[in-house]
Amino acid sequence: MPALSQDQPEPGVVSSGSSARATRLADLPAPATAQIGTAHVADNLDLVGKIYQESIFPEVSRVANGERLATPLVIDLDPTTVCDLACPECISSNVLNHGQIAKDRIVELAEELTGTGVRAVILIGGGEPLMHRSVGTVIETLHNAGIKLGLVTNGTQIHRYLDELAGMLSWVRVSMDAATGPTYDAFRPTRTKRSIFPQVVENMRSLAARKAGRLGYSFLLMQRHAADGTVTDSNYDEVYEAGVLAKDIGCDYFELKAMLDMDHFTVNQDAADLERVEEQWRRLGELEDENFHLLRSSNWLAVRSADDPHQAKDYASCAVAELRTTVTPTGVYICPYHRGNEKAKLGDIRDTSFAEMWHKADTTVIDPRKDCRFMCARHPSNVEIGGLAGRTEPPALIPDFDPFI
Repeated sequence: MPALSQDQPEPGVVSSGSSARATRLADLPAPATAQIGTAHVADNLDLVGKIYQESIFPEVSRVANGERLATPLVIDLDPTTVCDLACPECISSNVLNHGQIAKDRIVELAEELTGTGVRAVILIGGGEPLMHRSVGTVIETLHNAGIKLGLVTNGTQIHRYLDELAGMLSWVRVSMDAATGPTYDAFRPTRTKRSIFPQVVENMRSLAARKAGRLGYSFLLMQRHAADGTVTDSNYDEVYEAGVLAKDIGCDYFELKAMLDMDHFTVNQDAADLERVEEQWRRLGELEDENFHLLRSSNWLAVRSADDPHQAKDYASCAVAELRTTVTPTGVYICPYHRGNEKAKLGDIRDTSFAEMWHKADTTVIDPRKDCRFMCARHPSNVEIGGLAGRTEPPALIPDFDPFI
């Protein structure tokens, strides 16, 4: 069954049509500050290009040459597995409702990460991160330590942490997947069956009016089918309307994504359905300007091109796993794709410090050739890093602008 793709914080996303990158990141002017804003949104999402930032590349080079890092540069942090929605296709259903990181422990964890080599933390999860009662303290602690913050959220709780999100977050991405209340209620229902679409839209408007970072409207294409293959529910006809709403709200970008199955493989689509989406996307192109961008995930582009859902990989370990890890209430995992997979579990921070856990962790436990045959957003970065091994000629580096590699 197709499933919601809530696992990845802005990876593998490319600009659409006329907004495609015409220049290399190295050709871009140096940003005035290290803050992450709306300038060069597509480049902020270029995971390969970002490894060549001046303060990032030395760590990447160490990993390319087989060294371990004292700490990852980026942490995907799941504060809780609790969610206030009951999405039927949730791709995280296997890890939902398994508790949360204890309120004292998560604050302690945030304090542990200050003064380390961690550059960025993404609040995400199998659950809704803003459901954790200590999340405000966590945000403030990490922000005050100079650690950049991102958030993937369903948007229902934004109003409770508006000050923190508006002033301390580099980016917030809201999973919407609809343009109207009825469609939202079909794919993102509450447990009480009460419609909260108007509340989420209003929350986004409030954040858009005050935000210092960027705000994204995420639209995951979804369909449901009867036994005979007939489509019973779909959001495919709301792409254009959702994009219009995103711009009206004040979002910096509208992101289109393809649905995945429960094993993270892309689901190929009927050609007529693909064209329905692409026709709406072409019309949305007229709305793009310097303040509003259209982004398409690498998964959607693969589906659009009818690529094989299986992505071959010829490397035995994931280099990005040394640069980025996933901390959850039930353990620390090699990446969000393998959240809850015991084979991919690196350790646990419930009874030990993060530094001690990371020191003992084996980031080679997963063999991408066998364990990661799905379309992985980290794959292009792994290929790039693999090509750096033993390289003696220094590459052209770019000023720091975004630590979310």
